[in-house]
Amino acid sequence: MDAEQPVSAGPQQPLAVVAAEAGVSVPTVSKVLNSRPDVAAATRERVTAVLARHGYAVRPSGSRRTGFVDLRVVDLDSTWAEAVVRGAARAAARLGADLVVTVDSDPGSGSGGTWVRHALRRGTDGLVSVVGVPDEGARTDLARAGVPLVVVDPRTRPDPELLAVAATNFRGGLDATAHLVGLGHRRVATITGPQDQDNAVARLAGYRTALIQAGLAVDEGLVRGGAYGVDAGFRAAEVLLRADDPPTAVFAASDDTAIGVLRAAREYGVRVPEDLSVVGFDDQPVAAWLDPALTTVRQPLDEMGDAAVTLVHRAREGGGAHAHLELATRLVVRASTAPPPRG
Repeated sequence: MDAEQPVSAGPQQPLAVVAAEAGVSVPTVSKVLNSRPDVAAATRERVTAVLARHGYAVRPSGSRRTGFVDLRVVDLDSTWAEAVVRGAARAAARLGADLVVTVDSDPGSGSGGTWVRHALRRGTDGLVSVVGVPDEGARTDLARAGVPLVVVDPRTRPDPELLAVAATNFRGGLDATAHLVGLGHRRVATITGPQDQDNAVARLAGYRTALIQAGLAVDEGLVRGGAYGVDAGFRAAEVLLRADDPPTAVFAASDDTAIGVLRAAREYGVRVPEDLSVVGFDDQPVAAWLDPALTTVRQPLDEMGDAAVTLVHRAREGGGAHAHLELATRLVVRASTAPPPRG
């Protein structure tokens, strides 16, 4: 396992210090340190000299592969996570690797260090973190070892150089809202996800943009929520349905949230879609089996898991890899949406 670590020639400064002195990015320093081929000769020579001054020795090329790809996920209870893991497993099998799955209850941006360092001690060809971005110290350890990291649907907007896979959340929010407006709805509400998560911010921005493009004012009283989930959807829908002028349509930022809306509508005697149209986001398998079947935005979850492991492989092999990859969402129209009631 020690062959995966660079040989130290003395005290080491953080790679960010080396990068600043050499006038390049930290990922470029990591490429040189680990003998990746995709660096210009002049840049390689300059960075190598700075690395030597700071106690780093360039690791020889052709380092041993372990055959492992590590994946961290918050839980395996949700169909969302299950789909991502399924896609990652498919890609790993295709590439001849073994997928090591770790369930971590803390997906926050300041977590992941223990997971990263355990994988490095054991040996790994790359890591995939679902939602959570490992802390800066963990990312530095990965860069020093030349082990790529890919984050799936990062909670916060990632650094420009961080490899990340996500869906077109803005486009999905726009398409969902435009569908409702196109049916004739003018009072369209939304129940958002947490506004400290980039995916939720993007979906809300898509909602706002669709209304503006249609020449409709954004009524902030129709913007509710702040969390994903059935409970959050139910509570927010209660507030909306009790209003003096309730909406005729709701864009829920997740399918679970939409399920909460459907439950609240049933308890308040509001018919879907005759009185209230509902759109979700994710297209979980249950969406087609709800009553009525849920119109929703399909998020390509298994493809995101597949793409993440594929990016790990390409980065490890020195091939070109886009830093941020967004996979297209698609609106799936079912029975939960219809024109608004007349009168």
